[in-house]
Amino acid sequence: MSDFKERAEALDTADGLAALRELFTLDDTVYLDGNSLGALPRHVPARMQDVLTREWGALRIRSWDESGWWTAPERIGDRIAPLVGAAPGQIVVGDSTSVNVFKAVVAATRLAGDGRDEILVDATTFPTDGYIAGSAARMTGHRVVPVAPSDVPGALGPRTAAVLLNHVDYRTGRLHDLPGLTAAAHAAGALAVWDLCHSAGALPVGLDAHGVDLAVGCTYKYLNGGPGSPAYLYVAERHQEAFDSPLPGWTSHADPFAMTPGYAPAEGSVRGRVGTPDILSMLALESALDVWDGVAVEAVRAKSLALTDFFLECVAAYVPEGRVTSVTPGSHAERGSQVSLRCDGAGDVMRVLIERGVVGDLRRPDILRFGFTPLYVGFADAERAARILGEVLAA
Repeated sequence: MSDFKERAEALDTADGLAALRELFTLDDTVYLDGNSLGALPRHVPARMQDVLTREWGALRIRSWDESGWWTAPERIGDRIAPLVGAAPGQIVVGDSTSVNVFKAVVAATRLAGDGRDEILVDATTFPTDGYIAGSAARMTGHRVVPVAPSDVPGALGPRTAAVLLNHVDYRTGRLHDLPGLTAAAHAAGALAVWDLCHSAGALPVGLDAHGVDLAVGCTYKYLNGGPGSPAYLYVAERHQEAFDSPLPGWTSHADPFAMTPGYAPAEGSVRGRVGTPDILSMLALESALDVWDGVAVEAVRAKSLALTDFFLECVAAYVPEGRVTSVTPGSHAERGSQVSLRCDGAGDVMRVLIERGVVGDLRRPDILRFGFTPLYVGFADAERAARILGEVLAA
């Protein structure tokens, strides 16, 4: 036990990202649920106080221009872009992930053209993606074909319009092959749509480098934007002129204040907007993104892998044999930034862990899920979580 504690201390001392922990509002809890809701950056409350009292309270309607409210969706999109490997002008922030999945899937079927009536959907996907894809298919005359990500290349064909995939499986933490699966979709004449909710802010994505067509993601996990913070939509520059949104709201109009009855889409990423931006949560997200200033995603990825390796090693040492089984891949190339352990009585185990100051989450019926956010989780956290898990399971 002391050996792991000493190793954790040494690893934390050598950690080049360790100082970032001080940028967040944290306590003595081991917080391993940042893959559901990221921690609060310390400076955000002061920023929001200014937004409430000065921008809204004093300037009121003038803030749409004078405080930059109107351009926030594109401006914040450009802040997110480097974190997912995108050049400026391709990401717009707003709406929920679910709404953006709908936009992306319908737009992809329209971009694919006639004669393609199938949408391949990750069979292990987060449920809402499947629900939305099903509705999009019914509305556009397509049919959904559920398929495991590893089986996508063999399922692609001349009828495939688009493929909707999760970059990281939300239950197991498995990292799917974004470059390879995107290339396979393109070779079949289909478009690739990726859900980045469990990868953005945790590992390099490379949207531009790998030729992704459309992508969506939330901002309240590894990007720490706050509960319900707005999601984002990526439309590759080469598709923007032909991008036909199924939700052509007034703020995506080329001249929104002309209030004309006919719709003329704006240029660029603005075309992905719909209605009036939710300014309070959007500006909280913008402020939260300050913690990324000067941080390389590659360094975050290196620490993520080191943390999860160390946690798995501690689990193997501390937890009684046979009580848990990791369903997260051991291979770095196939692992996101979480560790999922299958465990009998998982609900009761997680309840006791939380009571003892280790906060992860449960995915029914039997998955203990631990998210490692490298900006504020350290190696001592990993050691303590595994040690307490071992104590709980030995009781």
